[in-house]
Amino acid sequence: MEPFKNPPTLKNIVGTYPDAAHIAEAVMSGGQFAKQAIATQWLSEGVPYAFKDAPLIYESVRLWLSIQLDVEPKSINITGSARLGQSLSPKQLGKKFGLHSDLDFFIVSESLFSRIKDEFKQWYADYYSEVVKPRNDNEAGFWRDNAIRGERNLARGFIDAKIIPNLEPYRWTREISQTLWLLSKRLEVTTGAPQVKNMSIRCYKTWNDFITQTFLNVDYSSHQGQ
Repeated sequence: MEPFKNPPTLKNIVGTYPDAAHIAEAVMSGGQFAKQAIATQWLSEGVPYAFKDAPLIYESVRLWLSIQLDVEPKSINITGSARLGQSLSPKQLGKKFGLHSDLDFFIVSESLFSRIKDEFKQWYADYYSEVVKPRNDNEAGFWRDNAIRGERNLARGFIDAKIIPNLEPYRWTREISQTLWLLSKRLEVTTGAPQVKNMSIRCYKTWNDFITQTFLNVDYSSHQGQ
């Protein structure tokens, strides 16, 4: 009988919140299996670091968000430094979670993805036909970049709700924006809840899209050997 083996590249990835430097090393040397294992086991399961002392508050947040956005509670997760306690971004690798940090939610839901996708396409058409217009040059720059970014990201199976302007015609964009505002206010008055700078929601179409995107084009080479 052949036993299951723990790949050598993952030997240092242990515990609930493994060190960001060890994850970077495993991602660079462990291939696709290491990336998939890290994304599924450590980046999308369990209680996030931000709620490690208040796991039931985290579950309450997920349940409340699921009702507001009409998705399954299990589909709602947290990424970024709030997940492991340290940033996995190559430019901020190892930066610890704190008051300066954000709560970056991600939701894996084909239904919500479809709703936001349809809304993006509506805004995209409205923007280029000048049904809606930016208020100034600064906003015009953001809209132009977001139109390009949105098309590219949709092709990869995800979208950030915040790239669609929070305007009257775009119901789900407004719903998500209002939901995050309400959540921030509720967390402010909740004992034991993390206090953070900002919040965001990214929606993936499938779990495979999440796994693929998580480490797509991530380069930790400058941190190797440190």
